[in-house]
Amino acid sequence: MTIGYMLVGMFGLALLNVPIAVALGIVAILAIVIVQGADMLPNLALTMFEGASSFPLLAIPLFVLAGSIMNASSISRRLIALASALVGFVRGGLSFVVIGASMFFAEISGSAVAGVAALGSILIPAMRKKGYSREFSAAICSSASSLAIILPPSIPMILYAVMAQQSVVKMFIAGFGPGIVGAICLAVAAYVQARRHNFPVEERFQLSNVWLRFKEAGWALLLPVIILGGIFGGIVTATEGAALA
Repeated sequence: MTIGYMLVGMFGLALLNVPIAVALGIVAILAIVIVQGADMLPNLALTMFEGASSFPLLAIPLFVLAGSIMNASSISRRLIALASALVGFVRGGLSFVVIGASMFFAEISGSAVAGVAALGSILIPAMRKKGYSREFSAAICSSASSLAIILPPSIPMILYAVMAQQSVVKMFIAGFGPGIVGAICLAVAAYVQARRHNFPVEERFQLSNVWLRFKEAGWALLLPVIILGGIFGGIVTATEGAALA
């Protein structure tokens, strides 16, 4: 029952335009006072200090920063152009571009929110101009960006590994297979919808164009190799890999 009241309170504060972080804090403090008493409040400072001093958790703001830098620079546009050159020849190719670019982005930022913010602002208007429905454009962007939850370096995986005292590297390795399977299933669903609604082909496949886009996005493509290669090779930890990003 207490959790239900907390959810209601959090959504109520969010509807009043209270920042999510502040709303979570207010609801949590009230729940602690009501359930356990005010004497438990000093434990908040200890818990916050332990979280701030956790070395694995430092990877989260660093990966978010990497995603923000990509969003503010031309990296995301170069990844989109490369994905378009690779899969744009398929009917409904722009939806495949969304999936491919989201996978590239997920391998660098580890954040679904950063991915949908960076790619959605570019690709959703482009899909609307090509005749894709508003509902399909929003659905494919949000679903493709959610692959970052599974694909390494996933921020939710880092959180889970820290809370459950598991190996972050093992969590990352375990996410590869399900992430790729999820992307394939999403691509199949997008292709079925493209055939049903006769979505357009984005561009013809040309090896020269693929090579050109590959060279333009070369530095961005090196980031997952450096980050994940360093982590899986035992050269760096997940937090150090985030700093490399």
